[in-house]
Order: sequence, then C-alpha cells, then structure tokens
Amino acid sequence: MKSINILHDEAMDFADQAFIARRKSDIEGALSLARKAYELEVQAAELLRNDLSAEPSRSVLYRSAASLAMECGETREAERLISIALSGESPYEIAEELRNLLEQVNF
Repeated sequence: MKSINILHDEAMDFADQAFIARRKSDIEGALSLARKAYELEVQAAELLRNDLSAEPSRSVLYRSAASLAMECGETREAERLISIALSGESPYEIAEELRNLLEQVNF
C-alpha cells in the first residue's frame, strides 16, 4: 500500500497538471487530471480518517480532497469529505476554511 505522503504527492502532481491543462484551454484533459488528483487525495485522507491525533494533516488532506471533488463537479462528495474533516479536531483556521468551502458547496 502506498504511503500517505506518496499518495498526496501524486495527487498534487496531477492537480498541477490539471491547472496547466486548464490554462491551455484543455478542459477535458484538465477534468481527467483533476479526477485522478481527487481520487488519490481521497485515498490519502481516508488513511487518516480515524486518527484524530493526526491533526492538522488529517483535516488538510480532507480539505484538499473536498476542493478537488468540487473541481470535478462532485458536490455531494465534497460535502461528505468536509463533514468528515469537521468531525475531527481541526485547528480553528482550517475549520474556518472547511466551513467556507461548505458554503461554496451549498451555494
């Protein structure tokens, strides 16, 4: 099984590639790359799902996964991921960012 760091690094590489593709107006390619990033980031976050002592890493991974879910049009999944993150012991600033992200999901 891949480690959290490897999954996260791979996810961020795909997210960077998606950003570049979007700038080149390759919307289909950007969405495909963003989906790969999202899937990897969810895997990384899920490895810390029940480890509340892993804050703030746990909530940061879930926040990132939720943002990527939104980018892929997966608003219900983004909401689910935010809820999981907020069920932990997120630091105040990250919890605020998660709540702001939830507002965007519900908008």
